[in-house]
Amino acid sequence: MADAALEIQGLTVRYGDFTALSAASLSVYSGEVVGLVGPNGAGKTTLIKALSGSAPVKSGAVRVLGKDLFQLRERERARFLAVVPQARSLPQDFTVRQMVLMGRTPYLGWLGVPSRQDYERVHWALESTRMMELADRPVGALSGGEQQRALLARALAQDAPVLLLDEPITYLDIKHQAVLLNLVYELAHAHGIAVLMVLHDLNLVALYADRVALLVAGRVRALGTPIEVITPERLADAYDIPLKVIPHPEYGTPLILPDGLPNGHERS
Repeated sequence: MADAALEIQGLTVRYGDFTALSAASLSVYSGEVVGLVGPNGAGKTTLIKALSGSAPVKSGAVRVLGKDLFQLRERERARFLAVVPQARSLPQDFTVRQMVLMGRTPYLGWLGVPSRQDYERVHWALESTRMMELADRPVGALSGGEQQRALLARALAQDAPVLLLDEPITYLDIKHQAVLLNLVYELAHAHGIAVLMVLHDLNLVALYADRVALLVAGRVRALGTPIEVITPERLADAYDIPLKVIPHPEYGTPLILPDGLPNGHERS
């Protein structure tokens, strides 16, 4: 394969005496979606924060298109890496278009006046996320799924080659989960964006991720295709619970199920 768009090597994050991430290494290539999975407290969000500059990196290296991420200034970093965060505090009175325009901040001149190109990229981001009809609506009037798509549009407007998403479908119903994940998958493959996405739902990871990174206790335990990583043995070790993994009857991807009902219970 060609050089990775995002290359993480030996990344370690510490909070005092606590090591949240320990020598984590993984790569993400242009045009692919890598799902980052693992139990609660495994270090998934810590990894996203370390890449976005909001976690204390003790050691390790990160390169985006061959450039040392930690040597870039914040404005430069935002041109290479866009983040859709887990917790969101959105400008409720701004229109969707105004919020998406914030994604162009790394490209604005010292006067902060958007150019024609900035508006064109905002238009593209709104169209790509199916948000054009809502462009002039206040952000505070959007549903949870629409707000999440607006956040994705803002990230796309940054024109960054790498996109990080931290639990983007939290609190969304199944329809909005599917809409958002389909969008992410399409954008990655159609536009060559390298996507690293944290998800808890292993069945959705198996369906939408090209490769999967399994993070346990701050360490990357496995990295490969969904079939290679999502196995009963690996999951039982990572989540400390027996799980069944069977082929999906239609897609052939791994389908993860709890290993039976509690003792003494039967399905009628």
